Amino acid sequence: MDTPIIRTQGLVKHFGAVHALKGVDLEVAAGSVFGLLGPNGAGKTTAVRILTTLIEPTGGRAEVAGFDVVKDAVKLRGQIGLAGQFAAVEQHLTGLENLEMVGRLYHLNKVEARRRATEVLERFGLADAANRTAKTYSGGMRRRLDLGASLVGRPKVLFLDEPTTGLDPRSRLDLWEMIRELQREGITLLLTTQYLEEADTLADQIAVIDVGTVIAQGTSDQLKDRIGGEVLELSVADRSQVAQAATALSGIGGTPVIDEAAASFKIPVGVEGASLLSEVIRRLDDAGVKVADLALHRPTLDDVFLSLTGHGAEDEAAEDGGRGKKNRKKRGAP
Repeated sequence: MDTPIIRTQGLVKHFGAVHALKGVDLEVAAGSVFGLLGPNGAGKTTAVRILTTLIEPTGGRAEVAGFDVVKDAVKLRGQIGLAGQFAAVEQHLTGLENLEMVGRLYHLNKVEARRRATEVLERFGLADAANRTAKTYSGGMRRRLDLGASLVGRPKVLFLDEPTTGLDPRSRLDLWEMIRELQREGITLLLTTQYLEEADTLADQIAVIDVGTVIAQGTSDQLKDRIGGEVLELSVADRSQVAQAATALSGIGGTPVIDEAAASFKIPVGVEGASLLSEVIRRLDDAGVKVADLALHRPTLDDVFLSLTGHGAEDEAAEDGGRGKKNRKKRGAP
């Protein structure tokens, strides 16, 4: 078996009393897209910051491209690129100047820095805007410029920390295609995301992380197979009847995940989903609960995440040092 290009063993990170990572083990194959999936506050950005030498772990160890992230940090930085959640672009410099500056930080001479900057601008469709200041760029253009900056050093491994946050649907699709192209060129990509569709579409392997711990790993299909069969999804017309509905549906399928705010239920029902529909309707009718919507579908990554954690992958929370409180609305049945 080939040596993983990224490997962590028992990775731990504490910010005072906050334990952001609690013993994370990961292995990423060279040339793959690896998805690190989880809500805000799960520990995704902390892991990326350690792997890119921005912070040191409290415990455990990690290697990227054969370099220890602590002992070999200086050597490693020349092998990796990073594009964060928000475009790290100097607004008062032109697109060309931004990329040339990055090249100089990689210790390229002026001629080589300009050559690579020009190549990147062409590649990402920014050549016509090369001499415009970045503050005149759209959000999608700034994100492309940021991604381009991470490639000026020609990294072996590229870390993308929620790169599509805040982008419109068209810009998001464009960025997805760029990620696929980079993989075809042999670059390994580690992608953190809250967006289940993004992980499902792009990642060869996915690790689901929650509260600093990896709770599941595998391909998208393998994770979905953990639920098996189908998922029954329903919502009730009156939110005050959520508890009545939960009682009425007790014993049907697996443990339901209930979103009280939306008055909705998701219940794993295996391969017998269709035969249970009439029983569900009968029970709710007997309980005097009116159904607003009822559907049966194959599991999605969202269903996997809900099944594993009892909350959604896009719930609001803060990370790294506990700067906010989690606000999780979804829960299991009482």
